[in-house]
Amino acid sequence: MSAPVTTLPRLQAAAVAGPIRGGLAREWRLASRTVRASVICLVVFYLFAAFSPFFAPYDPIYQNRSMPDCPPMRLHLSAPSQWGYGVFWTYPLHMVDAEERSYAPDRNHRIYIHLFSRGHLFTTDSEQAPFYLMGSDGLGRDLFSRIVYGARVSMCVGLIGVLISFSLGIAVGALSGYVGGLTDNLIMRWSEIEMSLPSFYFLLALAAVIPPGISAAQRFLLIVAIMSFISWAGLARVIRGMSSSVRSLPYVEAGRALGGSRWRIITRHVIPSVLGYAIVAATLSIPGFILGESALSLLGLGIQEPTPSWGNLLSQAEDPQNLVRYPWILIPGIFIFLTVMAFNFLGDHLRDRLDPSSSF
Repeated sequence: MSAPVTTLPRLQAAAVAGPIRGGLAREWRLASRTVRASVICLVVFYLFAAFSPFFAPYDPIYQNRSMPDCPPMRLHLSAPSQWGYGVFWTYPLHMVDAEERSYAPDRNHRIYIHLFSRGHLFTTDSEQAPFYLMGSDGLGRDLFSRIVYGARVSMCVGLIGVLISFSLGIAVGALSGYVGGLTDNLIMRWSEIEMSLPSFYFLLALAAVIPPGISAAQRFLLIVAIMSFISWAGLARVIRGMSSSVRSLPYVEAGRALGGSRWRIITRHVIPSVLGYAIVAATLSIPGFILGESALSLLGLGIQEPTPSWGNLLSQAEDPQNLVRYPWILIPGIFIFLTVMAFNFLGDHLRDRLDPSSSF
């Protein structure tokens, strides 16, 4: 008799997982190529953040002082007879002009790139003989490794910031719209005060008072908390308007007539009715958090060196001469651009799918 009992949870889990997989497959088929590319792009960047030691070939803070501002290296395919040394190889570069920081390849030697070696996707035998896929910065640090580790900050700041600000905005807005009266007036007046402040300058002022001696993790959490504190008011006002219209609907009035508590009605009826809009708004708001952190880090008020983020990786690009001489230092900006556009495309797709009047 025990066999059917033990297999029942598995059957229930399979019964739930099947429709979910089918729904995701259907949504994937209905999505445009742009949305599919956006999802793939975001998945890759979040994999960078989750498995940075695997994707980054070198330590992101290691400084190879003999190769500052090294350009990206050209990759070559080895002959099949040499695959025992490595499938790919590159010529080592050596500096020929220290003042101009110009490099020339040493065609008498080769650096073989080893795939899935020593816990990395690809790496070389030594950090002293590196392969710089995207070049190096002014201190000789591998730019690709720093971009991969920087994804931990730049990709997570949006999710954590949206989780905090939208949880606060939905809870406050739903409470204000459903309760009404004096509570509604006080909450809405406070949110209007916050919305009247110039957000970026207010963010700069708050970020400037962060103590300088704290750790990178503490600074990250403070930046996320500051950005979330600034961002909740706008959503709260929209959710308040939606909640005030929901409270007069028949099913909400039926819940009150059956003796449901205020908390139960808000959590079971009011908040679920506004989640469709909140999900779309959250997706479209994530780029704002990423750009805000990048701007703060670029100005020196965000994540500090040597901890990498996509914002502070662009600090070298503030000098126009560096842009002309070392254009690869703008590569972190390309990652920021791709992330922002991917979230915007995904948010537009979700808005079309969740809009009841849409004939998608």
